[in-house]
Amino acid sequence: MEHHHPHIPLSEESLAKQTTTINLGPTHPATHGVFQNIMEIDGERVLSTDPTLGYIHRGFEKIAERKPFYQITTLTDRLNYCSAPINNTGWLLTVEKLVGINTPKRVDYLRVLVMELSRIADHLVCNSVIGVDTGALTGFTYVFQEREKIYEMFEEICGSRLTTNMGRFGGFERNFNDVFWSKLDKFMKTFPKIYQEFENLLNRNRIFMDRCMGAGPLSAEMAMAYSVTGPNLRAAGVDYDVRVTAPYSSYEDFDFKIPVGTTGDVYDRFMVRNGEIWESMSIIQQALEKLKDLDPNVYHAEVPEFYLPDKKDVYTKMEALIYHFKIVMGESAILPGEVYHAVEGANGEVGYYLVSDGGRTPYRLHFRRPCFIYYQVFPEIIKGGLLSDAIVTLSSLNVIAGELDA
Repeated sequence: MEHHHPHIPLSEESLAKQTTTINLGPTHPATHGVFQNIMEIDGERVLSTDPTLGYIHRGFEKIAERKPFYQITTLTDRLNYCSAPINNTGWLLTVEKLVGINTPKRVDYLRVLVMELSRIADHLVCNSVIGVDTGALTGFTYVFQEREKIYEMFEEICGSRLTTNMGRFGGFERNFNDVFWSKLDKFMKTFPKIYQEFENLLNRNRIFMDRCMGAGPLSAEMAMAYSVTGPNLRAAGVDYDVRVTAPYSSYEDFDFKIPVGTTGDVYDRFMVRNGEIWESMSIIQQALEKLKDLDPNVYHAEVPEFYLPDKKDVYTKMEALIYHFKIVMGESAILPGEVYHAVEGANGEVGYYLVSDGGRTPYRLHFRRPCFIYYQVFPEIIKGGLLSDAIVTLSSLNVIAGELDA
């Protein structure tokens, strides 16, 4: 072992401040996904971060430009896979806007119901993981059982849980069954008490608050400059919500508040999502009341050129067989045109920019993925903070790896 003689001074080089370059990800469990962040740190302090995009290599947009319109719904599942039905509905609404399909009120309300369940499931993942990253596992185990109940409801609607491919142009593939309604009824009665327990564990927990307050602050000015939307923007104090500013699926028929924060830090993002979960419960309750007055047999618009006929009709009626063939082969006429439509995803504004030249596939399709934007602001808001704050900040932004490369 080398020893420095006490009266011999250390060299200037050895006294100079040393920094360390580390890889946070792409396989580190704390990144909650396939993210790589090349960080330069001074001790525990983050000096700079260089995020790397594109580890999934799926090329959604180019695949979409080679698929018939109705097959693209499955690609939207894989953007934010924590709330796939919202992505599905956004795409369906985009095509419906282009070709001029008007959906019945019952279809709108069913879509609202499903989208708000999806929002709750997504926020449960985000907020419970923030708890885990600050050392609190109990809340995570509480709410993941509730998320499972939501996925069981999705299974009753479409047979799938995570990547749902839910809905068709004009509505849903089939009507919602009795099992779904009974599961939803039970969920509406039991979930509020359980989520209140989750909030009691964390909302005013001094350790949790100390870890979250002041971590990863995002100002309203920076959020607007980076085109941040959703809970991350509202936590910074900007009350922008697509459901209110550009209503779709009859959201204008619902009464709900937009939770906003002030500082845009981890704690504000956590609290905004908590507030949105309660508002989603209110919207679902309103939808259930509105559905009582509508024909329970209506679940799609009368658009036979875009909606697959019943199988028994395909076997017995020539017109149904023709429609079936045209839809499956992608030969239904899609009007040429250019359209953008957005929905309020659980993470922010999910938009679809579609250009059609009248062919069987889109001429151009661009997905506006909110997480792609959040990940770019991540280096800015963790600079100068601690490494442990960088972990919980990434969780609170709720960056989903599926949205990063399109």
